[in-house]
Amino acid sequence: MRTETTQDHLYQEVADRIERLIEKQTLKVGDKLLSVRTLSKEQGISLSTAFQAYYHLESKGLVEARPQSGYYVKFSPRHMLEVPRCAKPAEEAIPVTIDQMISSVYNDLRSDKLINFSLGAPAAELLPAAKLNKAVVQALRSAKDNCLNYEHIQGNVQLRKQIARLSFNWGGTLSEDDIVVTAGCMEALSLTLKAITKPGDAVAIESPTYFGIFQVMESLGLKVVEIPTDPTSGIDLDVLEGSIRKFNIRACLFVCNFNNPMGSCLSDEKKKRLVELLTRHSVPLIEDDIYGELYFGKSRPRTCKSFDKKGIVIQCGSFSKSLAPGYRIGWAVPGRFTEDVIRLKRMNTVATNTLAQAAIAEFLENGRYELHLRHLRRALHTQCLRYIQAIHENFPEGTRVTRPQGGFALWLELDKKMDTYKLHKRALKAGIGIAPGQIFSSQGRFGNCFRMSFGLPWSDRVEHGIRTLGELARKP
Repeated sequence: MRTETTQDHLYQEVADRIERLIEKQTLKVGDKLLSVRTLSKEQGISLSTAFQAYYHLESKGLVEARPQSGYYVKFSPRHMLEVPRCAKPAEEAIPVTIDQMISSVYNDLRSDKLINFSLGAPAAELLPAAKLNKAVVQALRSAKDNCLNYEHIQGNVQLRKQIARLSFNWGGTLSEDDIVVTAGCMEALSLTLKAITKPGDAVAIESPTYFGIFQVMESLGLKVVEIPTDPTSGIDLDVLEGSIRKFNIRACLFVCNFNNPMGSCLSDEKKKRLVELLTRHSVPLIEDDIYGELYFGKSRPRTCKSFDKKGIVIQCGSFSKSLAPGYRIGWAVPGRFTEDVIRLKRMNTVATNTLAQAAIAEFLENGRYELHLRHLRRALHTQCLRYIQAIHENFPEGTRVTRPQGGFALWLELDKKMDTYKLHKRALKAGIGIAPGQIFSSQGRFGNCFRMSFGLPWSDRVEHGIRTLGELARKP
């Protein structure tokens, strides 16, 4: 195991250095790379490790092997398309009324035969099914009642201990008593919103934002204020501060790490400013950190919760995007609102699935989660680059696309004349699913944009799907 880890580290280290040279254009598209033998000698690594480094770069679409010639630079991130533009600030706080369009879109996407770029979740082949099955069996063996009884309303104690242990990675210092387990992150968001708002209140959200959040807001009778969001750096804090005063905002709900659909990530400095701003105005922040573990860089981004000194940040998370979507296990760290959230959970769902909690607790306790995450992050980063490259090659001139450093989603902006809801309908006929931009705004904005998930591993089928979409995008 030790040798395997060392080998993995070596080839990754060499590949990363070559990738940085490509990014800086020290190595340009078309340049020939060192031969495998020369790379091996110069870096003091085995031929096998040298081959692995090139295979890794090849899987990302950055280099290509030419028969009897060697490896060449194929693509540089410097050649990526421009990123989409920010939305304008909201003019008013408005009730949410887009549930019908969301339902219409997702009723269209039920077929298993689709090349489905609309779903923000990892493909089944990227998940550790066999090891999770073993964890289920072990959980059943260990449980005195075969997991047949209701779990504690706050959640499985062992699972909460494991989540508390994980909190160290994002700058947290939690105990199991700080955590409430929920049926996925959506229930965590719903319960916490109920705890801190009442019908008619205004809640600040990102623009664009995940359509599921609109459905929660609509069900609770809340108004939303959409805050412009930069595709790279996240929400505009100056606009947010003005909106707090203008619209009497009672709460904020933001995805600060790799938000859905744009993939933006707030810097640590900006997270700190955000928490300080909301603390001054006594406005609670619900931080949806569902994508935080899916980073492509060297370390996990911190959470807003880690900067919270007054207990105004409620952190929510889930294993749905990183481990087991079907298990529906999420959690909330409600802080001073913990008793309110527990009371609301008792009134709504009583308890969360006993067996699923026990199985994930077992999986985490055995140290399998971090190993799985390393493989998943690497796969998603590779897929992200391949998708962006294919969009660059196949979509019409003027297309803009985000450059996320984590998560699952790409956000594309097409010509202003394009209606992506109509594109969605045309794509369906070609066996392809996308999420049109209109469902990511309470006001039906972003009509020329759409979200594309890169959760499907790269394949000829995926490449064909992107090429077909590019052809359809050339026909307004």
